[in-house]
Amino acid sequence: MSSNDQKHKFNMKDSNAEAKKKSLKLLKDVFQSPGQLDKIEHHKRTVIRNKPSVEGFFRLSFGSEPCIQSEKTLERCLKEAQEIGQSLKHAINTFPKVEVLYGGLNELREENMRHSQYVTARENLKHIFTVPESVERTEKWINEGKLLHTHQCLRDLENSRDALLYELHRLPNQSTFDKNMLSACFKDVEVLSVKLEKQLKLILSRTLNTVRKEPTVIVTALRIVEREEKLDEEAQLHKEKTSFSRPGRPKEWRKMAFEVFEKAVATRIEGTQVDERENNKMWLVTYLELTRQLILEDLRVVKTLCVPCFPEKYNIVDAYVRMYHNCLRRHLQEIIQNGLEGNEYVSILSWTLNTYKSEELMGHPDLARSTQNLEPLLPDGVLETLQQKYLKNIEKDYTEWLGNAISQEKLEWMSTNDPAIETTRATVPVVIYQMIHQVLSVTQTISQDITNKAFIVSIEQVLKYGEQYKEAIIEYRNKLLEDRNQVMHFTYHMITIVNNCKEIIDIGEQLKKFYWKPNHNQQISAIKTFPVYFDELRKESSKYLLDEVFMDVSKHFDDLFTPRWIGNNIPVDTICATFDDYFQDYNRLLETNLEEVISEAKMSVAKRYITAMLSKKMAFKTFDECQKAAAQIVKELDQFKRVFDAIAHQIRDEDENLETITTLTEVLKAQDDMISFDLHNIVEKYPNITEDHLLRLLFLRGDLPKSDLKEKVVFAMKSAKPKIGDGKNVFDDLKFTTLLGKLNL
Repeated sequence: MSSNDQKHKFNMKDSNAEAKKKSLKLLKDVFQSPGQLDKIEHHKRTVIRNKPSVEGFFRLSFGSEPCIQSEKTLERCLKEAQEIGQSLKHAINTFPKVEVLYGGLNELREENMRHSQYVTARENLKHIFTVPESVERTEKWINEGKLLHTHQCLRDLENSRDALLYELHRLPNQSTFDKNMLSACFKDVEVLSVKLEKQLKLILSRTLNTVRKEPTVIVTALRIVEREEKLDEEAQLHKEKTSFSRPGRPKEWRKMAFEVFEKAVATRIEGTQVDERENNKMWLVTYLELTRQLILEDLRVVKTLCVPCFPEKYNIVDAYVRMYHNCLRRHLQEIIQNGLEGNEYVSILSWTLNTYKSEELMGHPDLARSTQNLEPLLPDGVLETLQQKYLKNIEKDYTEWLGNAISQEKLEWMSTNDPAIETTRATVPVVIYQMIHQVLSVTQTISQDITNKAFIVSIEQVLKYGEQYKEAIIEYRNKLLEDRNQVMHFTYHMITIVNNCKEIIDIGEQLKKFYWKPNHNQQISAIKTFPVYFDELRKESSKYLLDEVFMDVSKHFDDLFTPRWIGNNIPVDTICATFDDYFQDYNRLLETNLEEVISEAKMSVAKRYITAMLSKKMAFKTFDECQKAAAQIVKELDQFKRVFDAIAHQIRDEDENLETITTLTEVLKAQDDMISFDLHNIVEKYPNITEDHLLRLLFLRGDLPKSDLKEKVVFAMKSAKPKIGDGKNVFDDLKFTTLLGKLNL
C-alpha cells in the first residue's frame, strides 16, 4: 500500500469518527427531554427524505475519478482568486485618478444643468407667456361653474411653476432674484387656487340640498378634492427625495371638505331653534322635536343619496352621524350653560336619555352600525348636574307648596266660619298626592333612577311638612287649652287632621307601590320613617281630639265618689250624653281612626273614673254602703259600655280599660276575709299598680279597721311580678300628688 493510500485511509477513519461524534451530539440536542421522544418518527422520515440528495452529492464529488475532479476544482478556484486579486489591485490604483477626472468634468456638469434648465424652460415657455391669458380663462370657468376645466388649467399652471422652481432649487448657488421673478410671474396662480377652494366650500356647504337635485355637482367637487389629495401625496414624496417643497402644498382639501360639512351641520342644528323662552315657554320642546326630525331626514338623505356620490373610503354615513352627534352635543351644552328653568330640565334629560337613543333617532335600525361607537350625547357629569338641579327645583317647589298648605290650614282652623259648608278647596292629602304624582309621572319619562331619587326627595319633603304640621297641631291644641273661645271648631278640624294623617300614610304606600323600584345604591331611611312618623302623629292627634269633650265632662267626673254621688245618676248621664253628642261628629273619622279614638276615649274614661275613685273624697262606713256603691259603679260602667257600643256600631273591641273598674269594684263587694284574695288578683292582672293605688282603693272600705289596710296591701304586693312587655293600662300614668304609704291608718 502506498503512502498516499495509507494517508487517505487514515483520513477516512478520522472523518467517520468525526461524523459519528457530530451525529451523537445532534441526537442529544434533538432529544433533550422525554417529551421529544414522540418525534423520533418525524426526524427519521426527515433523514430518509434527505438521504438521496446527500448520496447524489457524494456520487458527484467522489465518482469514478474523485481525486482528479477535486484537483481540477481546486485549480479553478485558485485561478479565479488570482484574477479577483488582480482586479482589486487595478481598482485601488484607479481611485486616485477619479478625483482628477471629477474635477475635469465640472464644465460638462454645468453645461448639462443649463441644458436641463433650457429644456424645462422651453417645455413651459408657452405657460410662462400665456399666464395672464390662462388666469383670465380660469377665472371665467370658475364663474361659469366649469370646475373640472378650472382645475385642469390650474394644475397646468402649478406644474409649470413647480418645474421651474425645482430647476432653480437644483442649482448649487440659488438665485433669489430668479425665484422672486418666477413667483411674481405666477402670483395669480395662488389666487386662483384660493378662489377655487372658496367655490368648492360653497358647493360642499350645500351638499345635503344639492345632492337631492344635482348630485353631479357634488361628484365633480369631490373629484377635484381627491385629485388635490393625490397631488399632496406626490409633493410629499418629491420633497422627501429632493428636499424641494412645492408652494401651497399640502392643500389638505379633504380635511377642508369635512370641516365645511361639520360647519354646515352645526349651522343647521343651531338654525332649528326658532323660538326663545320669552316668546314660547315650550321653546325647548319645540326645538328638540324639530332637531329630531331634521337629523333623521338629513341622515336618510346621506344614506340614500350621498353614499353613491362619495368615495367609499369617506365612510360618509358614519362621518355625518358623528358630525351631527358632536355638533348637537356642543349646542346642548351651550343651552345648558345659558341656564334652564322648570320643566326644561325634564325636557332635555328625557330627550337625551330616551328619545335620542330610541328608534325615533339614533336608535334607528338603519343607523345601528354607525352609532355603536358614539360616546354619550351629554357627559355623565353634565347629566348628574342636571339631575341635581332638577331635584333641587322639585325640593324648592315642595317647600313652597306645602308651606302654603300649612298656612292655609292654620287660617281655616282659626276661622269663625262654619267649616261644615262644602268648599271647593282640595284637602291636604289630595294636594300632596297631586304634587307627588305630577312630579313622578314626569320623572318616569326620564328614567327609573331619577324617579327613585325624586320619590325620596318627595318623601323627605313631606316628612319636613309633617314636622311643621305637628308643630301647628300642638299650637292649635294649646290655644284650645288656653281659651276655648278663640278656637270655634276644634273638634271638626281635629277630625280632619286625624283623617289627613291616615290618608297621607295610604298615599305614601300607593305612590311607593306604583313608582318606587329600589336598588342597592339608594338610601331608604326616609321611606321607612314616613309611615311610622305619620302614624304616631295620627295617634297623638287622636288624643288631642278628645281634649274638647273631656273639657266639657271634666267637672262631672269631679262629682263622682262624693257624698252627693250616691244614688245620683246625673254626672254619668251627663258624661254619656256629652260623649254621644261628640261622637256624632266623630263618625266622620275613618274606621281605623274611629277605632283609635274609641280606644283612647275608653282609656281616658277609665283613667278619670278610677282617679275619682282613688282620690279619697269619701269612704263607705258600712258593708251595706260598700255594696250599694259597688252596685252603682257596675251600673255606671254598663252605661259607659252601652254608649260606646252605640257609638261604634260595627266596631267591637275588648273593654280592657273599663273592665279594670270592674276588677277594682270586687274589693268593695268582698267580705273581709276575701279582700286579700281580690287584692292578689288585682296585683296579678296589673303588675304596674302601686302600693299607693291599693291603699287608696282600700280607703273606700270605711268598714274595715284602718290598722289592717297597710298589712293587707303589703302582703298583696309581695306576690307582684315584674311587668312583661310594653302593654299599657290606666295605672301607667295614674299618679297622685300625695302618697298614703305613711298615712296613719
